[in-house]
Amino acid sequence: MPTVSPPPSRIYLLRHAEAAPAVPGQKDFDRPLNDNGYAAAEIVADEAADKNYVPDVVVASTALRCRQTADAIRRSLSPSTEFRFVDALYNATPATYLELISAQANVDSVMLVGHNPNIQLALEALIGHEAFAAALPNGFPTAGLAIVDWTPAGWVLIDFVVE
Repeated sequence: MPTVSPPPSRIYLLRHAEAAPAVPGQKDFDRPLNDNGYAAAEIVADEAADKNYVPDVVVASTALRCRQTADAIRRSLSPSTEFRFVDALYNATPATYLELISAQANVDSVMLVGHNPNIQLALEALIGHEAFAAALPNGFPTAGLAIVDWTPAGWVLIDFVVE
């Protein structure tokens, strides 16, 4: 799995909020957020804004539930924040997530809005298995936002925002 070194020096990993189950004939890619998901995305976006967690760029999966989660973040940020939607995040590997982070070398901070299990595995790759298990013993919840900073000791989870 690729390693990530600064820049960026801050990484935000946001798992999409809770999605509705697929209806007959609907593709997984097209599942929208359910009512709880919409509410959770707004709560997490507001709390992140209150804590001044402001990424320079947001890179999100093009799956509907990720775009809708990113829209909640967009409403809480400055209009100048750049948003990119990347097909490769849907059905990607954790390595792809880390490569996308590494590719953002011209910014100080990046947010990925993606899917489990890859968002969880990317976080675990950054901070290590023991730190991940200690911080999130039940795994990475929907609408969870991990804030990871570079320190002399490596990547460290400094906060986790959840509704």
